[in-house]
Amino acid sequence: MADRSTHAVQGVRNSNDDAFRPLTVAGAFTLMLISLWAVMHRSQGITLDGKLYAMQAMARLHPGLASDVYLQNISQDRYTIFSQIYAAVIGRMGLESAELWLFVMCSVWFLAAAWVLARELWSAEFAWLAVAMLVITVGYYGGARILHFSENYLTARSLAEALVVTSLACHFRGSRRIGLLVVVSAFFIHPIMAMPGFLLLICLHFSIRQALIGAAAGLLLTFVLALTASIAPGGMHILQIVDAPWLEVVTQRSQFLFFQYWTVGDWEMNIRPLLSLAVTASVIPEERIRRLCAAAALVGSVGMGVNYIGSTVGPVAILLQGQAWRWMWVSSFAAILLLVPTAFRAWRDSKCGPICACLVISAWTFPAIQPIAALALAWSLWSLRSRITDNVAKYLHWAAMAFVAIAVAWTLATAWNSLTSPMAESGRDPAWIADIRAVCALQIPAVMFVGLFWYAVTSRQTAWAWTLGAVMAVVAALILPVSLKQVGTLSSDAEFEEFADWRSAIPPADSVLVVPTANSASFVWFTLLRPSYMSVDQSAGVVFARDAALEIRRRSEVLLPIADPDWQLLKQNLRTAHGHKPQQTTRPLTTQALISICGDPRLDFVAAKEDLGFEPIRHTHPGVWKDWNLYDCRRVRSGSAAS
Repeated sequence: MADRSTHAVQGVRNSNDDAFRPLTVAGAFTLMLISLWAVMHRSQGITLDGKLYAMQAMARLHPGLASDVYLQNISQDRYTIFSQIYAAVIGRMGLESAELWLFVMCSVWFLAAAWVLARELWSAEFAWLAVAMLVITVGYYGGARILHFSENYLTARSLAEALVVTSLACHFRGSRRIGLLVVVSAFFIHPIMAMPGFLLLICLHFSIRQALIGAAAGLLLTFVLALTASIAPGGMHILQIVDAPWLEVVTQRSQFLFFQYWTVGDWEMNIRPLLSLAVTASVIPEERIRRLCAAAALVGSVGMGVNYIGSTVGPVAILLQGQAWRWMWVSSFAAILLLVPTAFRAWRDSKCGPICACLVISAWTFPAIQPIAALALAWSLWSLRSRITDNVAKYLHWAAMAFVAIAVAWTLATAWNSLTSPMAESGRDPAWIADIRAVCALQIPAVMFVGLFWYAVTSRQTAWAWTLGAVMAVVAALILPVSLKQVGTLSSDAEFEEFADWRSAIPPADSVLVVPTANSASFVWFTLLRPSYMSVDQSAGVVFARDAALEIRRRSEVLLPIADPDWQLLKQNLRTAHGHKPQQTTRPLTTQALISICGDPRLDFVAAKEDLGFEPIRHTHPGVWKDWNLYDCRRVRSGSAAS
């Protein structure tokens, strides 16, 4: 009787465990992903392109910034409502808090939408692994390794990517009209990033054959229009040709727009997702997966074709500005999202499955191998598996085991070297967190950890999920605050108040130059709340307006007495590629140089360390800006004229 009672109680406990197990597993995986992101990523704050989007938003609140050279002519800010959204949040909580809040929102939204999409394509357990691969890998696309999806700082791309992935999730859930509305809304955030998502949905709506015909027709039409524009320039305003002076500035500043300046590494990075999608389509027989692979590969390939036509025929301004090479981001996203089911499905094959699975995963996570070769070998082996004999299959299994052993040995050796080598002081991470980051940055350890975590949670009792979830909660609580901590404030409240006298002296729309010019725009924009006269950041939009490009070149010529043009990145990169040492690009500010640059009526104030007379306003507060001087160029011009 006692035994029956015991078994009954145990049965009730097991049934309760089974009822709560899905929720427990989901909680454990969520905490694992948060911990994994905290280790593999960290917010970079308002940096790189994030500075430009922050300045565009601040210009909505401080109209004087609108006279900045970056916004004076046609810029990307005219094609997005992101600045209004950003500005509204800044008005409520301040710039840095707004940036962090929106960054976290977009990052969580992107990964959550990716999970929903993955869940619609296969099981929930695989969906967690798919999202983990998105966290571990870096989805680079384009040239110069400057862009990847789900970046670690806030831009309009962040929100547009989340919307595009949401639209795909809606499509595969059967809500196709809602998905189309969502991707159309992404055009109001970032048209360039939304276009490939829209085209991908269109391709998924039609058959592959129809999509191929449409792609060929689109490429042919693009070629005809570009050729027409080059033969009869000025015939249609929308087909404006980039003339030589404009093209020179665009090429020097944004060489990644032109395929002739892409390196072998750039091409490998953009071919990898196409090959990966080909392997997935070969391994997984489900029709909707194959259609997704074909559509994603087609969109990326057509984008490359459109960009080639636009940059070589003419070149045509609107095609260069459209930057169709960015369409490759959806190809890269789809390839990474499909890695896990591809590897699992391949692994089950008795002939060449294990080695193919290892090659596919390592092509994205093992930097010691050549990714194109790994994917090409995996695709070849899978295509020929029917001809592989049992004897050859045995050797391939041994090769897979040897491959794993080599990957583990390489990881251990590299991790040991990294941990025992002196590390540069970041001033941000405690030593133990820096060590964890260094190891996980190798990616293979992160893949192994996720695999072991997945096995323990899905194949063990619910108690394992509770235990591992608790461990991940502790890890997240320790590391996530560090990962979201700002590297340094753009302008603390104290620093902002320190420069009240400078802001009082500078009219809101007057431009300011900080000497030396490197990285000076942030101080001018966010501390002084004034337009910057010239910095490399402001030259980012030269492809969108001829007047802006020529004005950037003119201002750089004005500054020749103190600095070489900093927007000529192609020239600097070519020198580095040929083994030359970087040249000294800045020169000391002298009285004659100050008089010379202040001769430009569009330069109103100069901030510099040098004391050159002309009755500047000196900054006397302690800190890095102590004894800096603010020169009024009107006073410099009048003083030099009197002398």
